[in-house]
Amino acid sequence: MNQDRRQIIVKEIEHWRRSKLLPDQYCDFLMNLYADQDTVPAGKQQQHTVGKAIAAIQKATGLQWFLTFGTFTLISFVVLYFNEFHPLLQMAVVALGTVVFLRIGQRLRSRNEAAGLAITSTGMLLLLGGGLHMLNIHGLDQWGWKTGLLAFSSLFWIVYGIAARIPALHLSGWLAGILVYAWLLSQFMVDSKWYEIQLYWLPIACLFGWGSWFVHRWSKPVSAVLFVTCALVWFMPELYSVMFLDEAIWLQLQLIAKIAIGGGILFAMRKQWMVWVV
Repeated sequence: MNQDRRQIIVKEIEHWRRSKLLPDQYCDFLMNLYADQDTVPAGKQQQHTVGKAIAAIQKATGLQWFLTFGTFTLISFVVLYFNEFHPLLQMAVVALGTVVFLRIGQRLRSRNEAAGLAITSTGMLLLLGGGLHMLNIHGLDQWGWKTGLLAFSSLFWIVYGIAARIPALHLSGWLAGILVYAWLLSQFMVDSKWYEIQLYWLPIACLFGWGSWFVHRWSKPVSAVLFVTCALVWFMPELYSVMFLDEAIWLQLQLIAKIAIGGGILFAMRKQWMVWVV
C-alpha cells in the first residue's frame, strides 16, 4: 500500500478512536493492519499488541478454547497432586515439563531472543527445582543426593548451552560444577593447609585456560566461556577459604599476589587470549 494512503488511514483510525465511533479493540485491530510499526510510539505498539491478542481471542475456535482450558486444568491437577504421584511418574512429569519449556524457548528465540531465553531458563530451573522438591518429599536430604542432582544439572546446562549456543547457560553450568567441586572438597578435605587448597584449584584453572586455547578455532563463544571460567577458578582458593575455613591465613596477601600474577599473565599473553575470545 502507498505510504501516503497508509498515513491517511491511520489518521482516520485515530480520529475514530478519539471520537468513540468504534470501540478501542476494533481500532487496535485496524491499527495493526495499517500502521507502520517502525513509526508507532512504544505506548501505541503496546496497545497494538493488546489489539492483536483481542483479535486472536475473538477468532479462536471452540476446539482452541477447549485445548487452552484443558491444558490449564491438567497443569493445575499436576501441581495439586504431584506429591501423591509415584516417584517414576514424578520424574517423568519434571522431565516432560523441562523438555516442553526448552522446546518452546528454542522456537521462540527466532522471533524474540529475550522471551526465548526466559522460557529456556524456566525449563532449567524446573529441572533443578523439581529435583530438589522430589528429594525433599522422599526424605533424601543427605548432601550426597543434592550434590548429585546439582552435578547432573550442571552437566546438562553445559551440554545444552553449547548445543543451543547460549553462552550464559553454558557458563552457569560450569559455575554449578565449581560449586559441586567445592562442596566435595569441604566434605572430604578437612583441615587443609593453605598451599593444599591452592593445589586443589590452580591445576583446574590451568586446564580451563588450555581448553579455551584448544577450542577457540572451532567456537569463539565456547572459548570465551572457558576463559571466564578459568579466571573465576583462579581466585577460587581464596573464596573457598572464606566460605569453608574458620581461619584463613594470609588471605589478603594471597589475593594481592594472585591479582598481580594473573594481571601479569594476561598482559604478557594479551595478543594470544584476545584472539581466543573475540
